[in-house]
Amino acid sequence: MKTNEIDFTKKTLSEITIENYKYAEVFEKYGLDFCCNGNVNYSEACESKGIDETKLSVELKEARVLKDDNEKYENWKLDFLVDYIVNNHHRYIAEMIPKITEHLNKITAKHSDKHPELKDINESFSIVYKDLQHHMIKEEKILFPYIKQMVLVYDGKAKNEAPYFGTVENPIRMMEDEHKNAGDLIKKIRELSNNYTVPSDGCTTFNLAMNELKDFEEDLHKHIHLENNILFPKSVALEKQLFAN
Repeated sequence: MKTNEIDFTKKTLSEITIENYKYAEVFEKYGLDFCCNGNVNYSEACESKGIDETKLSVELKEARVLKDDNEKYENWKLDFLVDYIVNNHHRYIAEMIPKITEHLNKITAKHSDKHPELKDINESFSIVYKDLQHHMIKEEKILFPYIKQMVLVYDGKAKNEAPYFGTVENPIRMMEDEHKNAGDLIKKIRELSNNYTVPSDGCTTFNLAMNELKDFEEDLHKHIHLENNILFPKSVALEKQLFAN
């Protein structure tokens, strides 16, 4: 094995994805959850899905690309990563929710007589967007400001004070639970839609809605990965470091 290659069998899905986010594209293809349940060992994940581990490893190695500094999320300062998440993923959700909702409402009204699953898809997405709206508010008003405050303390630009919620692990635990709920609902939508397949009698709006849902899922997976696997663990470690001094 070359020294610059990962021994996938000794890593979890999240650890592999942290090394190079290009691997996430391959995991997505095989339906492997690297974000909400990314703490599963690579070999165990392959076995549970009936995936040929050797074949998957070859595809991962083919997907490997040289990363520039802008792709090394794990090396970014936490305040910069927080801003990136808000400006890219939170903004994306806020912009796409009304668009997807409008399109789902249209195709449900027009096609649900022949495709009754659309009612369940529409209802599930309605729950997702309401949950995510509240979720993002809590992150932007409570958790993220505290993480950025810790960075200021670490840089010697602010005084260290304990948060009213005790420790950063408390809101993080809640955010991770909410991530899992959102991930489960999106998975349900994918299954109901047969992997966002447009039926032969589907209209242009039907096609648009399925593509939007697929993109929404991919963005959510990256969003959750950045938080669960990078931002949150590093924030816990930083807090412990600050209060140990």
